Amino acid sequence: MFAMEVYDKIQEAVAYIRSKTGFVPEVGIVLGSGLGPLAEEVAKEAEIPYGEIPHFPLSTAPGHAGRLILGELEGKRVLVYQGRVHYYEGYSAEEVVFPVRVGYFLGAKTFILTSAAGGLNPRFRAGGIMLHLDYINFAGTNPLRGKNDERLGPRFPVMFEAYDPSLIELARKVARKQDLHLFEGVYAWFLGPSFASRAELKVLRDLGADAIGMSTVPEVIALRHLGARVLGLSTITDMAVPEREHHATEAEVLEVAARTGPIFRRFVRGILAEL
Repeated sequence: MFAMEVYDKIQEAVAYIRSKTGFVPEVGIVLGSGLGPLAEEVAKEAEIPYGEIPHFPLSTAPGHAGRLILGELEGKRVLVYQGRVHYYEGYSAEEVVFPVRVGYFLGAKTFILTSAAGGLNPRFRAGGIMLHLDYINFAGTNPLRGKNDERLGPRFPVMFEAYDPSLIELARKVARKQDLHLFEGVYAWFLGPSFASRAELKVLRDLGADAIGMSTVPEVIALRHLGARVLGLSTITDMAVPEREHHATEAEVLEVAARTGPIFRRFVRGILAEL
């Protein structure tokens, strides 16, 4: 897939969505594990299954419904991704970021990316929420690999302050207002779908990672390439501590994500209200 083709496919997807609704979003929200129910709180203008949109990849991960919701939430015009796709599902990094690129060309210039993550920082606890300050691309791939199309951004985009400083401050302000103890740190993108080994967890901790997950970073890179503002938030669903005897199972991760969901959704709504 060449970059020129990518741009044309993005425009085809945008045209299809606009044929269904004239609604123009201002904020894109990617809902990770446990946050799917937030889509039901949107005053909907349109709801489109991913499978109907040209070139859109389909979600296969548990807890990811695979629907695009357009409407209003907390007085903001939002584009909500009820589920995302991951590299481990068999898609290329370029395909993984296709949905957020479409969202940008639909009109959204600010994005809130949410996910579930394992905690590496010993001060964290399962069930908490982490504000992303930076990332480590531990996956060995990049969605910008290949020929660059200047209509999507520059050849060598800078990733300093990949997460928007003003949005980070806004999230801190909302957390204080809601009396929410917010963890902060560096998110490491791990390919998956196997969970990390003890040795990998030790390496990541030594590198300065505070949490590990299988998403988010490719979308951050693609959105910063486009020039969008990005905020990253993760539910810490388990403690990925190499010294522990037991590693959380997929079911346990989803259970913690669902239990934390109401607090996380209230936090995201609070951030939206203050934007």
